[in-house]
Amino acid sequence: MNRYTNKTVLITGGTSGMGYATARRLLDEGAYVAVTGRSRPRLDTAVARLVAETGVTPERILAVPADVAALPALDDLVERVRAWRGSLDAVFANAGVGVFKPSTEITEADFDYTVDVNFKGVYFTVLKSLPLLKDGGAVVINASWTLHRGLSVASVYSATKAAVHNLARTLGADLAPRGIRVNSVSPGYIDTEMYRDNNPDPAAEAVNSAEVPLGSLGHADDVAAAVAFLASDDASYITGQDLVIDGGLVGSVPQPA
Repeated sequence: MNRYTNKTVLITGGTSGMGYATARRLLDEGAYVAVTGRSRPRLDTAVARLVAETGVTPERILAVPADVAALPALDDLVERVRAWRGSLDAVFANAGVGVFKPSTEITEADFDYTVDVNFKGVYFTVLKSLPLLKDGGAVVINASWTLHRGLSVASVYSATKAAVHNLARTLGADLAPRGIRVNSVSPGYIDTEMYRDNNPDPAAEAVNSAEVPLGSLGHADDVAAAVAFLASDDASYITGQDLVIDGGLVGSVPQPA
């Protein structure tokens, strides 16, 4: 498919996991893709991989070091994109962090860090991008299955993900006069670097997979396909919604083994 031929898409947190997979998917579909990350070496590695895996020229990718929780960094990002392509067709507000521990162990620093990146960062990524976002464009926000179902060690994380899904609803209404659609995706257990970092026990994959009716972890490409759909004209009458990509984790109980 070539749904994104000559279109320009911004993806925050694009050096690994779901952000990277979405960048690769959209490049394959013809897009110009701007990706952010907090580490220049990781950005350079990601760009080299994207070029090698998709066969695109490096001119199709803009890599910008940026901490989405820092508004001056977002201002610089927008100006870099403006100078590169002039406008945006879609934004995937993907950058996020997780602090997973019992609520009684959460510190003020944990709270501030999580809220700054997962909520403030998403909010201002979208708002700062609006002057570049074309009428009829699309925004996709990365939420989480935890906004639909409680997870005991994810109180602040889950709250930020519920907040950004509500943001998809409210901004979907705010931006409707411009024809801009805003939706969120809620991944379940997805086999990414972040998942592995937070689940170092080798038994975790089997335990988590047993909770999923389809019987396995998801892959970053599963989420990339959903984002590519929601940000495309194929989803032209969808806004303010949340698409859960979780193998049935939220809505179903798996059969006993």
